[in-house]
Amino acid sequence: MSDEPEEVSADTEEVPSEEEAAPVVLPPETETVETVPEEEEEKPTTKRGKKDISPEELAEQERIQKIIAAREVIEVDPEHTPVEYETEGKGKIMIGPPTLTRFEKARILGARALQLSLGAPPFITVPKEVATSLDLAYTELEKRVIPITIKRVLPNGDFQNIPIDLFD
Repeated sequence: MSDEPEEVSADTEEVPSEEEAAPVVLPPETETVETVPEEEEEKPTTKRGKKDISPEELAEQERIQKIIAAREVIEVDPEHTPVEYETEGKGKIMIGPPTLTRFEKARILGARALQLSLGAPPFITVPKEVATSLDLAYTELEKRVIPITIKRVLPNGDFQNIPIDLFD
């Protein structure tokens, strides 16, 4: 190896550096102006779904939104204290239907069947056809011997405690 520079053969091409590269010139963009028919210019509309809303309707909606946003939200009525409706005699079920709802019935049967399966004494003599604690709870419910009251509550907090023997 010698200190002399090697000769570049004619077969190799020289690649210009990035600085020497010619800048890329893009063709000038032409701006197109579309003309809008006069009818469309007079009534600009906002699309909401598939229905067009006129500017008057949009202004009315914005006005109503401002009214609603300015309202004071009352979460709890501070002046109301929950009141219990008294049950005096038959036909005095004031909240809800005069019969047990399916949800109340299921809750009573489930709770009583659990008590019986954990060893609670039955309130009636056990019939021969009863096989499970759920059957025994159902029989007790039919005879209305389970000492339980149903608490029905209204949204404002008022409530009524109804003994099970008042239901039809």
